Amino acid sequence: MFEKHDEPLASTSRFVMRLVYSFFFGLFVIIIVLCIGVWGYHIYGEMSWVEAFLNASMVFSDMGQATPLRTQAGMLFGAFYALFCGIAYVSVVGVIFAPIIHRFLHRFHSNSD
Repeated sequence: MFEKHDEPLASTSRFVMRLVYSFFFGLFVIIIVLCIGVWGYHIYGEMSWVEAFLNASMVFSDMGQATPLRTQAGMLFGAFYALFCGIAYVSVVGVIFAPIIHRFLHRFHSNSD
């Protein structure tokens, strides 16, 4: 997807397309992660769909639980979902910022030659 170190810097239009692609891929992953959380909180936490969405969003954004979990299955799901969200959040941020960081490093490398 990216040019190699011996290739010239990508054009601005290609860079913008990479940014758009990365953003929408990250958004897609966020939607999938939230859907998993909503489903799990609804089934295992015995919450309404709106409560489940609120909890999934709060946990994904690292704000914590909005509604206390009442069942053991819900508590186990909440624990594993929180761990999963931490990894997913870092991964999504990495995917979204990868084109910017790559362009910066590529430009830095090409200037040093």
